[in-house]
Amino acid sequence: MSAPVFLADPGTLTGLEPGARYRLEGAEARHAGIVQRRRVGEAVDVVDGAGVRLHCVIAEVEPGALALEVRGRVVEPAPAVRVVLVQALAKGDRDELAIEAATEVGVDAVVPWQAQRSIVIWRGDRAARSRAKWLATVRAATKQARRAWLPGVTEAVTTSGLAALVGRTVGDGGAVLVLHEAAEAPIAGAALPSAGDVLLVVGPEGGIDDAELAELCAAGAETVRLGPNVLRTSTAGPVAAALVCERLGRWAVG
Repeated sequence: MSAPVFLADPGTLTGLEPGARYRLEGAEARHAGIVQRRRVGEAVDVVDGAGVRLHCVIAEVEPGALALEVRGRVVEPAPAVRVVLVQALAKGDRDELAIEAATEVGVDAVVPWQAQRSIVIWRGDRAARSRAKWLATVRAATKQARRAWLPGVTEAVTTSGLAALVGRTVGDGGAVLVLHEAAEAPIAGAALPSAGDVLLVVGPEGGIDDAELAELCAAGAETVRLGPNVLRTSTAGPVAAALVCERLGRWAVG
């Protein structure tokens, strides 16, 4: 079984090599020592969210801190092709379920989209609180999946902002795939770049407005379908991410 993962801030693992000691403190240490009841001699991994992973063994358990002995250091390179989930805001917790599962699958970034038919609206203080929940969801899913890279969560974009992002992505050699039930082309046949970003755009419960779809396609996006069944907004993104990650070879073992 793989070791549990705990997150450190980017840059804090610099220079730590096998034989060194690292002190895990704060909320992560409390979670390890109090919630999970980790003990001396157990193996744990510490990652910085930017590709650095330390394989450690717990040397001491203190109130609010763990002293770790570093046994190994791995630097996982950033992927040549980033998979980005553009998730429309949705009612209930469906959008959070989507980004949680997509993070576990392997997406590299998440973009909240204030779509025309989104029932939920991020505005003012609510926008800050909602984005903070998304950040916490992605952080927890990163640890659950034992990932060394922590996906970023951008500020919410409107459709015009998303269209601009589509244009930049395509202009830089990437691809933008809008999941749509009326599309004829299957996602399995969509061309993927060898470098750059692949944006997977998922609409809200009521679907993507025709004018929005036209605006995104005019900016360079293409519509694709997942298969014969129509999925919820909470499941479409993770399924699409899984298919794309498999095609990019991310799930190859060895």
